[in-house]
Amino acid sequence: MLQYTDTGTMWGRRVRLLTMGLRANQLTEGEQIILSLRTHVKALLLAVVAAIVMVAALTALWWFMRGKSGYVMTMWIAGAVVLALSVWLVIVPLLRWATERYTVTDRRVSHRHGIITRRGRDIPLHRINDIAMERDLIDRLLGCGTLVVSDATQQQGMVLHDVPNVERVHVQLQELLYARDDGSDDGEWPPNEPPRRRGR
Repeated sequence: MLQYTDTGTMWGRRVRLLTMGLRANQLTEGEQIILSLRTHVKALLLAVVAAIVMVAALTALWWFMRGKSGYVMTMWIAGAVVLALSVWLVIVPLLRWATERYTVTDRRVSHRHGIITRRGRDIPLHRINDIAMERDLIDRLLGCGTLVVSDATQQQGMVLHDVPNVERVHVQLQELLYARDDGSDDGEWPPNEPPRRRGR
């Protein structure tokens, strides 16, 4: 079974702890992390496009305004506008991407997100009754997609957007569910209760 954990290394220890979905002290006794995923970089596509457009617009304005009256004031105003737009269109999406994690353990599927206020939801594996996969044309080209994990409650399914290597993740989730089916639920798949010891 494929196992890998991506905790991020480019920002230093403090940010790694911030962006990790589940830390060691958040795991139950004996629980093991199977997958720890950050959303696909596709989620940053609009932010990259916005950054390119703003830089191009600012460069064009500099080119046409240089040497003209009001050049300095115009560039200061344009720079302030671009800076404000950069926070909204580039920095905030980047922080959202960096602080969102999908974690799969041998007992649950976990989703953690939020820049300032951290939010999250866990679904125990034995409660999962459906795993749907959605992929549009761009997703297929980039190898990512959306997983919708539903459980045996009235709550809306957990939607995991832009999952990298989505087909492999989908298969591995199925393998985990099959592994937990010990016949205690009359062979039903996925099982709706935790495994019990045989002979009882």
